[in-house]
Amino acid sequence: MKVKVTLVPKTKKPESENKKIKINEIPISTEFIKLDSLLKFSAIAGTGGEAKDMIASGEVKVNGETALQRGKKIRPGDRVSALGQEILVTAGPKDVH
Repeated sequence: MKVKVTLVPKTKKPESENKKIKINEIPISTEFIKLDSLLKFSAIAGTGGEAKDMIASGEVKVNGETALQRGKKIRPGDRVSALGQEILVTAGPKDVH
């Protein structure tokens, strides 16, 4: 009796699943921060123009959904991801003047 054995190649995970996403906590002392400002402040985008282009091309997600509004209000508890980095916005000390 002969048994036929078929070898099945091991499948690789897509590259995106192999990369660990770096999570940064960014505290804000105001009620919200605009998305393009957050990208600049966190150094994901070097300039406002770069932030605008990233958002317009759909490279930025807010709470898992693609964000296309550069003025979108980001509040404590929101998660923003782009370019393999994730930002968790937290409530910082209130700015009192």
